[in-house]
Amino acid sequence: MQAVTTEPTSLTTALQTHIAQAIAAAGGWIGFDRFMALALYTPGLGYYANDSTKFGAMPQSGSDFVTAPELTPLFGQTLAVQVDEALAHTGTHAVWEFGAGSGALALQLLDALGDRVQRYTIVDLSGSLRARQQALLARHAHKLQWVDALPAQFEGVVVGNEVLDAMPVQLLARHGGHEGGVWHERGVAVHEGAFAWADRPTDLRPPVEIEGPHDYLTEIHAQGEGFIRTLADRLVRGAIFLLDYGFGESEYYHPQRHMGTVMCHQGHLADSDPLVAVGLKDITAHVNFTAMALAAQDAGLEVLGYTTQAHFLINCGLLPRMEQLPQAQRATAAKLIMEHEMGELFKVLALSKGTAWNALGFVRGDRSHRL
Repeated sequence: MQAVTTEPTSLTTALQTHIAQAIAAAGGWIGFDRFMALALYTPGLGYYANDSTKFGAMPQSGSDFVTAPELTPLFGQTLAVQVDEALAHTGTHAVWEFGAGSGALALQLLDALGDRVQRYTIVDLSGSLRARQQALLARHAHKLQWVDALPAQFEGVVVGNEVLDAMPVQLLARHGGHEGGVWHERGVAVHEGAFAWADRPTDLRPPVEIEGPHDYLTEIHAQGEGFIRTLADRLVRGAIFLLDYGFGESEYYHPQRHMGTVMCHQGHLADSDPLVAVGLKDITAHVNFTAMALAAQDAGLEVLGYTTQAHFLINCGLLPRMEQLPQAQRATAAKLIMEHEMGELFKVLALSKGTAWNALGFVRGDRSHRL
């Protein structure tokens, strides 16, 4: 296995200097949401904006994590069944993918959908991944376009796999229990030349009361909600499918989840300290799907369904596809739906505008009523 390094490179040193300067310019403290945004997206320097390898099935490739499309092409082939249905019901012929990563999902969808898709647009802040995507998707070049922002109006089917978890979150820390505990916003300062946690008083609160006698750390997702509102404002007609790890609100803010959900990924290992090896590893937070659904409804979208990835893929016909695979590939594909792998933690939220129907992926196991 390739060793995980925390040794700075010229890029990460430049990034960390840039963040330290931003902290100094802000008076010695920035919220974690800004720190996360700088660490991940600073042009040319941030984790998602540099040329390092991120996506891959094995750490030997130098990658940091695997997403479902890298695990098996059955993911995209099965998702394509739902996308095809959505294109038909919305009367559109365009797919918009956010955060296309290696391009594996785009390839799987384009191969499976064929002439059903006339235009496939990749919306991605990471210009460094574009060359890799263009090489992988060369045979579909006539259908593809890349943009770094949505147009004022668009229509079609939106797909976002593991996009919401990479959106910066604010951290809230309660000092003390439910009775008499005081909430602070947790941000980042510089102490003795290193990044350090620093809390400040705040009027921000989690969306629900959180019971329990102990300190509590959690996140709120203003940028994710803003992303949903932007989609709602600009989507004229179409559907949105968001696949990610997370929970509904009652699970997200459970008293036992008192250490929050922020996680980092490097070399296929996870840790919970985003203040070290900045720029060398991914930083994520689980998704509060209730907040996303409420933001969608408030902005004029309809919730088509919400379920686990396992239910969604099985509803869309994964199992017959798996049966056609050799045993080793079948075991790999099973990770998509196994409870202790991706099947239960990963969820699918579907939204629509201009039309609604009983979407195939939610015919069994829909959990919309739990949001």
